[in-house]
Amino acid sequence: MAQRSKSSKAWLHEHVNDHYVHMAKKDGYRARAAYKLLEINEKDKIIKPGTVLADLGSAPGSWSQVAAKLAGNTGKVFALDILPMEPIAGVDFIQGDFRESTVLTEFEQLLAGRPLDLVICDMAPNMAGNAVIDQTRSIYLCELALDFAAEHLKPGGTFLVKVFQGSGFQEFQAAMKSVFAAVATRKPEASRNRSNEIYLLGRNKR
Repeated sequence: MAQRSKSSKAWLHEHVNDHYVHMAKKDGYRARAAYKLLEINEKDKIIKPGTVLADLGSAPGSWSQVAAKLAGNTGKVFALDILPMEPIAGVDFIQGDFRESTVLTEFEQLLAGRPLDLVICDMAPNMAGNAVIDQTRSIYLCELALDFAAEHLKPGGTFLVKVFQGSGFQEFQAAMKSVFAAVATRKPEASRNRSNEIYLLGRNKR
């Protein structure tokens, strides 16, 4: 039998022994990503009881689960994804493609003119395996999310978005700085070290 390569062994070890995967199962979260948002919120207190927020690219729903729990009965979570998502108490969900104006219009109707305190976005494109194409698609989704946040956040509102470092990252960070008074980077422990994902946190929408 052929010996497994070191990288193959490392991959298997990471997935079988992933601390956050086991925690997610135990705690009832749909994905390990829940702990990224929990860790950021522990530091930055972006979701509190009464927070009204939108979760863009929400499926399978772990961020919406966290947000609904933290925002409580006095808050509200609106979620959007191209993929289906099982219902979550306290979350209004629309399934559709974020890039289509008809879907955004439907989402805006769901908001019914309510200004948002917070927009969170953990979206990633379907990866093609081509680094240049994947990065371009990723930045495009981030730009769409920023446009949505700029339009729907109340003055002083907050935006948290996952960005992959690479081509277009600095330009996107600069675009965020034109909308928000402060922009910080966050790399939660639950984010795998080998991943080039990072989170940008925009505070105090102008």
